[in-house]
Amino acid sequence: MEYSDKYLAFMGLGPKRIPHWEHWSNPDAETYLTGIDYFEHPRQCRLRLQELYPELQLGIPESDDPKPRPRLDLEGQSSTTDDEGRHHVRWGDGQSDQWDWGRHFQSAEEVLAFSPLQQGDFTNIPVVESADFSSEEVIYERYRKNYPLEHGESAPQGSTAMVGFYNTMFMWPLLTFGWELFLETCLDPRFERIMDEFAEINRRVFRAFARLPVNFVVCHDDIVNTRGLVCSPAWMHKYIYPRYEEFWSILGAGGKRVIFMTDGRPDVVADDIMACGATGIITEPYADFKTIARRYENCFLAGEGDNRILTRNRPEEIEAMVRSMVETAHLTGGYMMCIGNHIPWNVPGEAIKRYLDLSRELAVR
Repeated sequence: MEYSDKYLAFMGLGPKRIPHWEHWSNPDAETYLTGIDYFEHPRQCRLRLQELYPELQLGIPESDDPKPRPRLDLEGQSSTTDDEGRHHVRWGDGQSDQWDWGRHFQSAEEVLAFSPLQQGDFTNIPVVESADFSSEEVIYERYRKNYPLEHGESAPQGSTAMVGFYNTMFMWPLLTFGWELFLETCLDPRFERIMDEFAEINRRVFRAFARLPVNFVVCHDDIVNTRGLVCSPAWMHKYIYPRYEEFWSILGAGGKRVIFMTDGRPDVVADDIMACGATGIITEPYADFKTIARRYENCFLAGEGDNRILTRNRPEEIEAMVRSMVETAHLTGGYMMCIGNHIPWNVPGEAIKRYLDLSRELAVR
């Protein structure tokens, strides 16, 4: 059986052609690359982009009905303020929303009195994973409908079918309570009960995932920023890493491989993440990718590309970046080309084309 380059990279098997995994929010670049106005003909534009750059693997809209142009573009503004005084900027084909996490909680005492298990259903609580977690079966049925019935509990060998979860552990309290109240309460001994209850919710999640016909599970937790760990190593070893090891062993028993996703610079946690059972990391260009690649034989790695370099649009700098990424790819069979800090709407189409064309030319083993 001939496997796709993407599957081979996920498995650390070193495909000759190094595939892409890109974070994309740039309709203006789509218009530049295809010559078809994304907003006038979104389906035609994506179909043409798929012909030109199939490695992007972007979804195709069902309809070619015109999309409204971003209001900020029409008004000639770089930002706007809504009726509640909240700031918004252009994002993709629309504008940014507010990450006002924790608005249901006003005090530390409210946080410490909260029971995640008693709540169960987070449908109306903004936590990214805003859904019903009252039982494993409820969770399983919600996800199972997204995959072919004939696959049972196992995806075909060679399939890149995956499922992702944003709140692997750390994001649960951060998103539920908000940044300030999380930091105010996370060292209180009473916080241990809350984390235990979030962990029980996630046991349900990962037991359900172990039964899905997928080969890969993307587990997201922003445990680091660009300077390193958000919380202390001691806190992480008490509340986070033991749960990762438990959850990922559940997935491993179901034949799934774990890819860990985080913003920031995960160099300081790479040893712990890999020891907990991840097959690799997708992150941002602040990490030392070559050191990680050398340390873990054929681990999965993605996110080394830098949108700041693309935004400057200097040809020699873009080429140097691509060549450096390919050097890293020669250190591990699990590498993917990826602009780790996103390709947002304001990255020049010319720079993206240069990156993609150079990758097509140079990203081979």
